[in-house]
Amino acid sequence: MLPINYESWHHMPDSNKNQALDNIKERFALEVWDDYIKKALERHKPRRKIAKCPTENAEDRERVGTSSRKKQKFTHTAGSRSFASVAEAEEVKSGQKVGRLQLFEITHRKKDESPMTSEAGEIMVYLLNKI
Repeated sequence: MLPINYESWHHMPDSNKNQALDNIKERFALEVWDDYIKKALERHKPRRKIAKCPTENAEDRERVGTSSRKKQKFTHTAGSRSFASVAEAEEVKSGQKVGRLQLFEITHRKKDESPMTSEAGEIMVYLLNKI
């Protein structure tokens, strides 16, 4: 392994460079000269640490996210999974096709089977009465 605390390949000790060259030769069946590999490695610069976003941008994104969440009518329990993924998992589990009402019930109920919100509960009752 090569140490990552060097800014440039030129600052790295020759012993480390030779060790890297030996590792490359072990792993790959290459018919190239050592000088060629060393020059190729010199052109490669190590990646720098990724700087964090400036705080102004983070605050703007937080504000946008907060306003977007306030506009949502219902929260759901699908998390980052798509509704299609949730429906497919339920179909595999139950062996039957999942309809829109069933999917709404699955994604808008808590673990204790109560609706996420009173509005979601009202919609579920309305849709069940409509069937």
